[in-house]
Amino acid sequence: MKPDAITRQILFGSQKAGKTYTFDEKHDPTLPAQQWFQEPDEGLILFIVFYTQACRWSRCLGCNLPSKVSQDHVPYKSLMTQIDHIFVDPEVRSRASLIRKVIISNNGSVLDEDTFSSTALMYLIAQLNLNFPNLSVLSMESRPEYVDLAELEFISRALAEGDTPTRLEIAIGFEAFDNRIRNEVFDKGLSLEAFEGLVLKMAPYGYHLKCYFMQKPVPGMSDVEAVADIQNAIDYLNRIADKHDIHINMHLNPTYVATGTALETAFRKGRYTPPFLEDVAEAAHHARAKSVSIFIGLSDEGLAVEGGSFLLEDNQALVDKLERFNRSHDFNILDEICKTR
Repeated sequence: MKPDAITRQILFGSQKAGKTYTFDEKHDPTLPAQQWFQEPDEGLILFIVFYTQACRWSRCLGCNLPSKVSQDHVPYKSLMTQIDHIFVDPEVRSRASLIRKVIISNNGSVLDEDTFSSTALMYLIAQLNLNFPNLSVLSMESRPEYVDLAELEFISRALAEGDTPTRLEIAIGFEAFDNRIRNEVFDKGLSLEAFEGLVLKMAPYGYHLKCYFMQKPVPGMSDVEAVADIQNAIDYLNRIADKHDIHINMHLNPTYVATGTALETAFRKGRYTPPFLEDVAEAAHHARAKSVSIFIGLSDEGLAVEGGSFLLEDNQALVDKLERFNRSHDFNILDEICKTR
């Protein structure tokens, strides 16, 4: 598809969702949009958000992540310069031997060749092999419709040429389990049939799967309903993992009120409040003794409106406990939170 047609597609999705944010056209296209480290139980993670053309879907109700990237095409040479920037960064270089996992994102689909250059993706994998000797997992964020088995096989073979065996993980945004909330209200455009089709593609090759969920992603959803939705999702993913013998991780994000979205409008009118972290702990606790692993997202990425974050002045101690859980996967920490509410 031509770049201008993709731009029109992006703008159509944003307008359909009533979004009022603008895209970040002032960002230096030779620098990534964001990068940071995470420290869960599986080892040091480097999370990279590349600055590319925005997600083509661009219509999910509460999402303003496209505001961190461009509405227009970003050429492959700029992406390759962004990649070079990652590997000369002093902090990345100093921790290179400790990095066990890299998550790559463009706040959309890195497997969509129209928004993320295939040349740049191959260059990135070569640089990962050269610079991260102990890398064990590469995770790539994408909508399912852009996942191509032939491409995954090629990427997997390239990763195998590194100094240590590196598994491939595909990360998709699921957001909510309830079909009405996910597709009619949130407008995710993801059916269970499409998800299970992706699982059938991936499972024979041993690829891992990460599913992003949002707790309480839409107005009109009570805190009790939000907890139940995540618990139902855990049960569903557990059945899928056992049936297909596939490794699945749930990345559970408490919802924040993102600027320039319909969720902000509801928040301003008093029709929405973010979830409490105690409820997030209760929902995550349901994964105990299940085949699904869980990681709790604890950042609003600086994109929340004032007063619209789940991060509060008086809940830092609770955040610290949840960060300890992410590092240790010790469900006793969640027990403690649930018992003391």
